[in-house]
Amino acid sequence: MSGIGIKENILFQLNMCWQLYSYHVENLDETEAYWAFGPTVLQVRRQDDGWCIDWPETESYEIGPPSIAWTMWHMIYWWTTALDYNFGDGTLDKKDIPWPGDVEKAKQVLALLHDEWVSKLDELSEEDYHLKQYAKWPFEDREFVDIALWLNGELMKNAAEIGCGRFLYAACS
Repeated sequence: MSGIGIKENILFQLNMCWQLYSYHVENLDETEAYWAFGPTVLQVRRQDDGWCIDWPETESYEIGPPSIAWTMWHMIYWWTTALDYNFGDGTLDKKDIPWPGDVEKAKQVLALLHDEWVSKLDELSEEDYHLKQYAKWPFEDREFVDIALWLNGELMKNAAEIGCGRFLYAACS
């Protein structure tokens, strides 16, 4: 008798993480998304020629929690990069991944990335999850299962950060 395979478990976990993310971005508005807890937080900033995305030189606690907009951009960054490197030509750099311009567009981009990732996971066989062929970013020389589990962890972490940002905004406003 065979049990549930790694593929089914990863998709189940991904779905739970996605539900948490979806809950935290429901009725998220621009003011809340761009709100900063302190002066040094990571942020996406409007400029004359588009958007500037902060990139941390350190992950020290002193910088404070990122804005929700930055966290959403970061999700777009790692998901786009994971798809490009593990299933594409692997040429994207963080400067190639812009902020979409507003929260609703960011939610749309994230929904498309989610759907594309689920489609890629679904196409793989149970055996494919144990191959190194699809594992190029953020880890090399690992089985693809490690990439999929990492991405689920990132999604859960970022969903929790968005939720925490919303709690801080509500408490400080």
